[in-house]
Amino acid sequence: MSRKDAQLQALVAPIANDLAAMREVLSDALSSDVPAVSDMTAHIGRFRGKQLRGGLVLLCAHGRASETAERGDLAVVSAIVELIHLATLVHDDVLDGADKRRRVASVNRRWDNQVAVLLGDFLYSRAFHLSTTLPTSLVSQLLSQITQEICSGEIEQAAGRYDFEMPVENYERIATAKTGALYGAACELGMRYPGGSEFDGAEMRAFGRELGLAFQIVDDLIDLEGDEEVAGKSTGTDVEDGKVTLAVLHTYRAAEAVTRAAIRDAYTLPGLEDEPGGRLGRLLEVCDMGPGIAEARERARELVDRARARLNRLPEGPSREALHALTEFVLERRW
Repeated sequence: MSRKDAQLQALVAPIANDLAAMREVLSDALSSDVPAVSDMTAHIGRFRGKQLRGGLVLLCAHGRASETAERGDLAVVSAIVELIHLATLVHDDVLDGADKRRRVASVNRRWDNQVAVLLGDFLYSRAFHLSTTLPTSLVSQLLSQITQEICSGEIEQAAGRYDFEMPVENYERIATAKTGALYGAACELGMRYPGGSEFDGAEMRAFGRELGLAFQIVDDLIDLEGDEEVAGKSTGTDVEDGKVTLAVLHTYRAAEAVTRAAIRDAYTLPGLEDEPGGRLGRLLEVCDMGPGIAEARERARELVDRARARLNRLPEGPSREALHALTEFVLERRW
């Protein structure tokens, strides 16, 4: 077992049995009688990754009441959240032009963009079909709203490419929609399904959205300075795709005019993507990203500190301790 796997197993130890049940539901949901679809779903089964969103459903459920955590429906709820996340990964790889995901070829790389878009749609439909089997419409209602927010965030991000003057508030709103929204929904569902308090759900939804925004900031930093072998996915895709992330915004804002021009050129000059190091390599050559990266990391730390304070709403116990440890994992991860 790798050190990273051991670290994750320790984090989710309080919900190990529930995660196993969730993975069984997820495996069934990914199965298909259509050979072409089955081939693709088997491939994305290798994208399993950290499964933090499903884990958050279960940790929050365990944290609020043990009798709630015994409900078998929670395995289905957490699997639905993971299916939606898988769908977003497949679509994201199309948008980013990524070649790798979890150290294997992305769907768009192994097949093509058309197939990847259709597979993402298939996963969304499977998730929402599964939600209709539950005895309450809470999951369908909440996740349909969240899916709209995710799509809106992606559209707004695409419309804001190459916007080096983007206010930081806009970046954070978009990143929250893309990533924090599903984190927040996972935590809210864990607190509210079944029969939990809306007030507690709202508080833990805020925890999840702050944690998710911190996760996205760190993810953007991994794309900027990470090692592909460690990260297990393509890096440098944000610069190639014209996405101006938080560290770049800070760096650009503090730079002199000549450096600003060089940063813009790194993003836009024709042919750079074919040079060694690509556009990211050129960006790192023309400016000192260190202070901008440090500023972005500090913002992620602020968000995590704010999120941790909300954990006091949960009773003391293994789940609350695991959620606290998870916040540190989000900050320190390199994959």
